[in-house]
Amino acid sequence: MEQDSLILAIESSCDETSVAVIKNGDTILSNIIATQIDSHQRFGGVVPEVASRHHIEQITLCIDQAMKQAQVQPTDLSAVAVTYGPGLVGALLVGVSAAKAFAFANHLPLIPVNHMMGHIYAARFVKPIKFPALALLVSGGHTELVYMAAENEFKIIGETRDDAAGEAYDKVGRVMGLKYPAGKAIDELAHQGQDTFHFPRAMEHDDNFDFSFSGLKSAFINTVHHADQVHEELDKADLAASFQQSVVDVIVAKTVRACKSLEIKQLILAGGVAANRGLRDALDQQLSAQFNDLDFVKAPLKLCGDNGAMIGAAGEMLMRHGVFDDLTLNADPSLEFDWEPGATK
Repeated sequence: MEQDSLILAIESSCDETSVAVIKNGDTILSNIIATQIDSHQRFGGVVPEVASRHHIEQITLCIDQAMKQAQVQPTDLSAVAVTYGPGLVGALLVGVSAAKAFAFANHLPLIPVNHMMGHIYAARFVKPIKFPALALLVSGGHTELVYMAAENEFKIIGETRDDAAGEAYDKVGRVMGLKYPAGKAIDELAHQGQDTFHFPRAMEHDDNFDFSFSGLKSAFINTVHHADQVHEELDKADLAASFQQSVVDVIVAKTVRACKSLEIKQLILAGGVAANRGLRDALDQQLSAQFNDLDFVKAPLKLCGDNGAMIGAAGEMLMRHGVFDDLTLNADPSLEFDWEPGATK
């Protein structure tokens, strides 16, 4: 009988310190998350130096708590997995240093995990990933379509050329006077309003899978500033609905087109903005209307944000493929998947 694998997984790429213990890549024994949102709200966004200091304060506490909650000892573990990029370099270094120290002290192998790969593999907590697959990654720093011909093969076939969707949400939220992070508040407001402003849908019909949200952000800001100058009161719910509809229309159109051009068995929606109800509902509607047998998997809502569990799920897969690193592992804040424009089968 094959022995269970137990992985201690560490995530510290941005403003959440998270440590999890994952069994066999698809079972969560613990998933501790220490968020820093309250510390960054007053600045309207993440301050890297503040984030790093919080990670230093929380990382050992999170490791201890994750081990206790999972009721495991270091000798029970198979490996240590850690996010080494992309992300904020100082924040990443805290997690990488902690992982290396823990692995060294307990004679455990070290698994380096791409943060975006982790988001994709959060789908494993819903069901096994079927290949070939396509992942729509939508987060604060990334909006990209990733084609996976097989396990541990990742090719970006389309990405944002400027602002990521999550960045646009936060910048628009700031203009609307909403607290950081603004995504959830805009989503809730959007469901109370109508698309009355008809903001631009950049690149919606272009013959590629790329995205652009900078023009939409500028159109939104110009609309609000002009209204302020002429003392016109704009309906916040309609503003939110119009902004969100523009984002959703472009993402859904590009994703559906990619699904049609690729022979895939599964579409995975992952990343922080994957929790957006407007995006989830629109994809559900379009995919069910246009595809008969495409399996649509949405990362669990509680695992859309940054968390250690997703790193453990990806780490288990990498361990099976023999992907390990040594104590020279360093943070790589600009880490990316390979780029393959217009990738097909």
